[in-house]
Amino acid sequence: MGDGAERAALFDMDGTLVDTNYLHAVSWWEAFRQAGHIVSMADIHRCIGMGSDHLLERLLGKERDRSEDDAISGAHKALYGAYGPALAPLDGAADLLRAVAARGFRVVLATSADGKELAVMRAALDADDVIADATSKDDVSASKPAPDLVAQALERAGVPADRAVFVGDTVWDIKAGGKVGVTCVALLSGGIGRAELEEAGAAAVHRDPRDVLASLDSSPTWQ
Repeated sequence: MGDGAERAALFDMDGTLVDTNYLHAVSWWEAFRQAGHIVSMADIHRCIGMGSDHLLERLLGKERDRSEDDAISGAHKALYGAYGPALAPLDGAADLLRAVAARGFRVVLATSADGKELAVMRAALDADDVIADATSKDDVSASKPAPDLVAQALERAGVPADRAVFVGDTVWDIKAGGKVGVTCVALLSGGIGRAELEEAGAAAVHRDPRDVLASLDSSPTWQ
């Protein structure tokens, strides 16, 4: 990529830059319990990264009582919202954003969170000085694993797919990025295994943002 043309680094937020995946899992677990559904935490965790509509369908099925969807999603939102003041960035997250921005990448966020949750995570991350733009589920009609969020982030970055890198932590992130045609870098910080992320199409897999930061000089992805 290092030919002087515009480049973009697109980043998922939950589990990629901010340590929230397990908070989402326990919040969904309790929301399901309140609605009378017993859903295992392990199954929920594997769906984190999807939009809530996809998550509900995957965990409760297409034949579920859809009239419950809004109440369950609302309970999840309220339960997860209580963690807001305690949200913390993953190790090296802000440093990574600043490092790739210094290399000439336009930094754009692409998250399945809504605008309010995005604002809370951005405050926890404290890297707005290098974030050029952001897109959330409020900006698109379909959430991950649909490619809409990544496509919208790419449009806001103003570069073609072959000039962008998308960093995420779930299979759904990598599949969404792959549908758009961007190079995908995966992190293990969301709790998904290396083999699954590679099978989904990740070009590289790193432990966490700090590990990506340490690889910038040696990885062809960031040159």
